[in-house]
Amino acid sequence: MTRAGGTSADRRRGSVRVRGGSLQVRVFAGVDPVTARDRYLSETVRGTDRAARREADKVLARLQAQVDGQRSAQSTVSLEYAINEWLSTVEIEDSTRDTYVGYVERTIRPALGQVPISRISTRMLETLYAELRRCRARCGGRSFVVHQVEGQHDCDPSGCHPHVCRPMAASTVRQVHAVISGALSAAVRWDWITTNPARGAQRPRQLPPQPDPPSPSDAARLVDGAFAVDDDWGTLVWLVMTTGMRRGEVCALRWSRIDLDTGVVDVRRSYRLRHGVGTEKDTKTHQMRRIALDTETVVLLTEHKDRCAQRLRELGAELADDMYVFSNSRRFEPTTPCSPHSVSSRYRNLARRLGIDTHIHALRHYSATELLTAGVDLRTVAGRLGHGGGGATTLRVYAAWVAATDRQAAEILGSRMPKRPGRS
Repeated sequence: MTRAGGTSADRRRGSVRVRGGSLQVRVFAGVDPVTARDRYLSETVRGTDRAARREADKVLARLQAQVDGQRSAQSTVSLEYAINEWLSTVEIEDSTRDTYVGYVERTIRPALGQVPISRISTRMLETLYAELRRCRARCGGRSFVVHQVEGQHDCDPSGCHPHVCRPMAASTVRQVHAVISGALSAAVRWDWITTNPARGAQRPRQLPPQPDPPSPSDAARLVDGAFAVDDDWGTLVWLVMTTGMRRGEVCALRWSRIDLDTGVVDVRRSYRLRHGVGTEKDTKTHQMRRIALDTETVVLLTEHKDRCAQRLRELGAELADDMYVFSNSRRFEPTTPCSPHSVSSRYRNLARRLGIDTHIHALRHYSATELLTAGVDLRTVAGRLGHGGGGATTLRVYAAWVAATDRQAAEILGSRMPKRPGRS
């Protein structure tokens, strides 16, 4: 062990020095690969007597072995820096990246952004999650005024108001945890830290999905209301209801992907808007699927195709296979798909006029629950919806309806069992 007075090389390797009434053990751990600064591992041993010095020798040896075994943290960069580096390398959808950046800006950076990743602890993360569940502003129970204007002003006309605690939703806290955990897992792979403290952190329990599909009577009213607006809009609502396609998938659908002769639609792409710019991408699960169409749906799509062809002929053009099935509702442009946002908005307005509390994605739930209630097997329903995992997602989301079909299966099996003697 070296103490004050040793060589420069010895002091860089490790030293023990008296600090007040304690001994501080320091071991050189190399140069930080990001900040280019010297890094040290250090621990404090209480006391300065002979027993304390023997304990300091043990600590020194342990820290030196930790450095030699390359088990020490390789970086003291902040959590914010680690998250930014992770976001620049991880392969996720642009929309997901935008969502994560929002969590970083609003929640993670103000709370833990400047904390070195080597100091992030499981308890620190669990404390943050608990604070967010009490109040997303992490007010700590304080009372204050939320000012709408900076500088000197009169609060009443400026719209300033007292702070009211609003707990962050459990699902949002789980998303915040996913961002932190993803960045810290990358930091472990990059040898910046040795373990991921987020891995063992408890976060809010994930509540089971609670799909709320429209009733059959409401579904019929919605379809009738859509056709009352115009046939194109009614056909779109009907197709989503009977196939369970996502709104982005139906917007990206082209005539080349519909075989009216065999009654099959080929779902391969999805259309999305990001910052006002529309682009096509893979489906949510990055898998194509083929959905069988019933006879009535084939008839409606055939009539819709004839209408589109007639409109194009009036414009001096011909219908092409690469044109979109559903185009902008305000003007007929089959080379430009419907906006997913406008589809949701138009459907919401339709439901509001009919006095039905629902949204466009609930039609997907309606398709699934009606099939399950009718006794269609889980794997087939999962295939039509484009769920991954061989039906695991379908089972998790629609567990209540699967249980209902299980009851039907039990009754069917019971009715087929041989009658016991003496029973009619």
